[in-house]
Amino acid sequence: MKEIWVNVDPWKKDLVTTALEAGADAVIVPPDKVQGVKELGLIKTVSEKGELTWGKDVTRMEIQSAEDEEKIVKISKERKVVVKTSDWTIIPLENLLARAGNIFVEVATLDEAKTALGILEKGVDGLVIQDPDSAKVRDIIKEAKFSQENLELSELEITAVHPAGMGDRVCVDTCTMMKEGEGLLVGSSSRCLFLIHSESIENPYVAPRPFRVNAGPVHAYVMVPEGKTRYLSELKAGDVVMGIDFQGQTAPLLVGRVKIERRPLLLIEAKGPQGQVSVIVQNAETIRMVGPEGEALSVVRFKPGDRILGYVEEAGRHFGHKIKETITER
Repeated sequence: MKEIWVNVDPWKKDLVTTALEAGADAVIVPPDKVQGVKELGLIKTVSEKGELTWGKDVTRMEIQSAEDEEKIVKISKERKVVVKTSDWTIIPLENLLARAGNIFVEVATLDEAKTALGILEKGVDGLVIQDPDSAKVRDIIKEAKFSQENLELSELEITAVHPAGMGDRVCVDTCTMMKEGEGLLVGSSSRCLFLIHSESIENPYVAPRPFRVNAGPVHAYVMVPEGKTRYLSELKAGDVVMGIDFQGQTAPLLVGRVKIERRPLLLIEAKGPQGQVSVIVQNAETIRMVGPEGEALSVVRFKPGDRILGYVEEAGRHFGHKIKETITER
C-alpha cells in the first residue's frame, strides 16, 4: 500500500492532528517539533531528529536532467528518495519508476496525487503532500489508501456440492462493519476466487458479526490489495485484505483477528468462463456466497444450476504475484 507523508514544516499542530486522524504514515517536521508530534499520537517523523532522518533514511532531490535521474536511481537502492519535478511532468517519473523503487513524489493537489499514483499503472511508492490544509490531506489520503479499482466479477454456475470431511478453516475478523453483498474473494485456485459473504445476515442460529468472513480452509487464497493473494493461513492481526461488493467495488480492510478452528467442510464445484472451478468452505448454514444481484446465498442450500459471483483471471501466481506461466491447479 502507498505511503503518505504530510509536510508540516513550518509547524502546524492542527495539521499533524489531521494527518494522524486521516491515516497518514509520516509527517515531515522541524527538528524541535519531533517530541511535539509524539505527544499528539503515534506516527513516524521525518526530520534531522526523527525516526526517519534526512540523508540517512531519506534523500530529497529535484529532477532536472538525465544526470539527476541516474543519481536518483543509484540512491533509491539504499534509501527512500523524495523527488520534485520543476514543472510536474510525467515522463521523468515514468523513467524512474521503470528502473527504481523507493520513489516518493511531492504533490500539491488531488489531481497531482491521482496522476502520480497512476504512472505506469503501478504508481509511485509514496506521496509527500506539500502546502497542506486539512481538506487536502484528507482527500489525498482517501484517494491513495481507500480508493481501489473496480474488478469485473463473473457469474459461476454451481455443478455439484459434496461433504469433504474435516479440516482447519479460517475466520477473518476485520476492523470494518460490512453490509449485505460484501465479503472477500477466496479460492482453492488462483485463477478463480469466489465471493464469500460476510456474516452480516440475520439468522436464528447466531448473532450477526458483520466484521467477519468465514473464509475457508487454511490452504485457500484470499485477495489482498495491489492485485496480490495470500494464503488464509498466513493472515494475522494488522494485515490488510481486500473487501469487495457484488458490483466489484473494492476497499482495503484491516485484519483485527484470525481464528483457525477444525470444522466439517464442503467441496463446491462450479462452471465459469474458463471451465470447471472449485472451492472448499465450512459446512454450515451461516456460510454464504453472493448471487448476481448481491443476495446472500447459504452454501448448504446450493443445488446445480444456482448462480454465484467470482473473480476469474488467466494468469497463474507465484508467491502471490500474477505471472504468465503454465500452471495447472486441480
